[in-house]
Amino acid sequence: MTLLQTHDLSAFYGDFQALFDINVSIEEGETIAIIGANGAGKTTFLRAVAGVLEAKPEAIMFDGKPIGGMTPHEIVHLGIALVPEGRRLFQSLSVEENLLLGGHSERPGPWSLKRVYELFPRLEELRRLPAPSLSGGQQQMAAIGRALMSNPRLLLCDELSLGLAPVVIRDIYACLGSITGQGTTVVLVEQDINRALDASARFYCLQEGRLALSAPTKDFDRAALTAAYFGL
Repeated sequence: MTLLQTHDLSAFYGDFQALFDINVSIEEGETIAIIGANGAGKTTFLRAVAGVLEAKPEAIMFDGKPIGGMTPHEIVHLGIALVPEGRRLFQSLSVEENLLLGGHSERPGPWSLKRVYELFPRLEELRRLPAPSLSGGQQQMAAIGRALMSNPRLLLCDELSLGLAPVVIRDIYACLGSITGQGTTVVLVEQDINRALDASARFYCLQEGRLALSAPTKDFDRAALTAAYFGL
């Protein structure tokens, strides 16, 4: 079943157009990668789906219903959660307080504070510490946990590996299986092409705000991907 679909999705920052007529279709239970160089429009795409940027109602369909133009609060209640680039934890709150804020929508589902701590045991040990005292990897775990607390059907992950050591990135990506095993659909935005492709079933490559290529990750032309990525 198609969970998310965009129809000629365009997005703007003021007068600057960042996305041009993007058409994407994501099936329930899939893990999809959105790849592209800096400025390609990857984060803009996630922000539009999450309601941070305005879009025409019919340009974004979730579970068959138009959601373009809804507020981020409304979209979280529908079952879409964003793990933003840079984590963006609430600096004045403890780890556990950040996690509990993620559950404000009270959507039913498998994820609870206990379940998040089972996924990331280190967070339970650090639960009373202020969020800024955590390492980058621990903050990323907290950001993922906060998003999971809303029990999303669709989890949008923006640059999970940004600024992290390889061993930490490996551990975080190892947890994706537990997340998708609960039936959650995942969209990964990554500049690390190989890691994104390894973790996903299909990919969409953006180039200067336009869709340049889409293909299954197990069957694609590497030369075509290089050309699409760099706009050659």
